[in-house]
Amino acid sequence: MLNSFNIHKKNFLSNDSCQIKKYFIIILFLLIFSGVASARRLAVSVPEANVRSGPGTKYEIAWKVEKYYPVSIIKKSGEWYKFIDFEGDQGWIYQPLVHNIPAVITKKEKCNIRSGPGTKFNVVFIAENGIPFKLIKRKKDWLNIQHADGDKGWIHKSLVW
Repeated sequence: MLNSFNIHKKNFLSNDSCQIKKYFIIILFLLIFSGVASARRLAVSVPEANVRSGPGTKYEIAWKVEKYYPVSIIKKSGEWYKFIDFEGDQGWIYQPLVHNIPAVITKKEKCNIRSGPGTKFNVVFIAENGIPFKLIKRKKDWLNIQHADGDKGWIHKSLVW
């Protein structure tokens, strides 16, 4: 009887250690990949900013972005941030030119900007792909937005990044 108990105890302990190893691997996996998924999102806070090919003014200007252009920070080098944008393009931007401003950017060719949060409201203007907006507030699936030029309206969340 004692032998039987010891055998069951050994099996129980080895099953426990396998379970602990499995949980450890899962937790490790989540920790590693949650950092990738949780890139810091910032937005341009000046009227226009240069996006460069590297972290410094000696690097070529790749393109320019306007106020409220949202970026997901993936790396920092001194006072420069490497980012990825809504199209998957990467570049470098000077840290003082971006801040924690809630912002979105249109990702469709023609986006109706409405006077209220729903399709029953009038279209006040149409935004093309790649137009950045400051996010003012949310109402279910609708976002109240404002462009740098002051134009305001509501857009469905499926039309922005």
